[in-house]
Amino acid sequence: MNETMELFLAILKAALGQTAFSGHISQSQWPALISMATMHKVLPLFYEAVYHASAPAELKSSVRQQVIAQTMRTADFLELNRHLQAAGLRPLVVKGIVCRELYPQPDHRPSGDEDLWIRPEQFALCHQLFTEFGMHTAVSGEDLSESFEVPYRKAGSLLYIELHKHLFPPESLAYGDLNRFFVQAQDRAIPLQIQGHTIYTLEYTDHLFYLICHAFKHFLHSGFGIRQVCDIILFANAYGNRVNWQQLWENCQAIRAEVFAAAIFRIGSQYLTFDPQKAGYPQAWQEISVDVLPMLEDLLCAGVYGSANMSRQHSSTITLDAVAAQKQGKKGKLSVVGSLFPAASKLENLYPYLKKRPYLLPIAWCSRLWKYIFRRRRKEDDNAADALKIGKERIELMRLYGILK
Repeated sequence: MNETMELFLAILKAALGQTAFSGHISQSQWPALISMATMHKVLPLFYEAVYHASAPAELKSSVRQQVIAQTMRTADFLELNRHLQAAGLRPLVVKGIVCRELYPQPDHRPSGDEDLWIRPEQFALCHQLFTEFGMHTAVSGEDLSESFEVPYRKAGSLLYIELHKHLFPPESLAYGDLNRFFVQAQDRAIPLQIQGHTIYTLEYTDHLFYLICHAFKHFLHSGFGIRQVCDIILFANAYGNRVNWQQLWENCQAIRAEVFAAAIFRIGSQYLTFDPQKAGYPQAWQEISVDVLPMLEDLLCAGVYGSANMSRQHSSTITLDAVAAQKQGKKGKLSVVGSLFPAASKLENLYPYLKKRPYLLPIAWCSRLWKYIFRRRRKEDDNAADALKIGKERIELMRLYGILK
């Protein structure tokens, strides 16, 4: 872990602990730190701890804009929530505003969207109510009824909603089976008071497990950023005494994520503000032997949701194939052919015509490869060799944490 990473984590810890960063930041260190905070979508949070430390003047303006934008999104979301509840619909809010409220200044933790989860049979009513509220979506027809997740925007607003019929895409061979843990979660939903509004969300154990699963899903793709670690540890600090840790442990074991989760909590206690005693974190889990540095370096390089660069994002084809192969009783391994020529089911989101005409898969392959080659000519961060290298390294990382055998 390099000096910039260490300094960035120390600043983030100060922000989470509501203290000013007391260390020294040289003028030459600012650009790399700001770049890392931007890549992880925590720039306002980062600024809370360093605004007094001769931070560049332009940083304040950027932070102010982001906070104002988030405040507007939050206000519009709470109004949408009120509109839905007035019509008798109570979708469950996951992540988003529930996590933001755990931070010292909630709107300093940006959320590009809000995630709502409804029962599939409630979708028609919810779509109608969204439309009445001025929300619109680019999805239509058969895709509207079949998609596990439908995105909505509001005209003249920054509000962006992802409406889920399932918490995870059921068709995913790598992690679609995570939905089995939440079959009855709607029945265990709880109310929370946020800014004078009642929202409904997952019960505490369900929600903490969902946050871990969400990070796990992105880890299987191209990585997850430090913000997800912050969400998990702040949730555990706030609600850990209401969490059934034994159930959480068993759930994590069932998906081969117990060491993965232990690494997240260890990162939280060593580098951030996770308090095992306050959270009621079990001693047995604390005693797991785990080397957190490989995961920490990976997630810091990954950026939020593993989006640091296109080569890293393209490496997800390799890692997802390895996880899916293991679940099918095969050996998870690096597959160059599978990366270049994936199955039709993996390309349906990019090429919707494959849903009805899978025999057009060769055309999709050609189109995908052409776009990839053309994009490489313009982007330095999009390289097939780099994607394969990252994929191979991340498969070994998954073996280190017991996800792959």
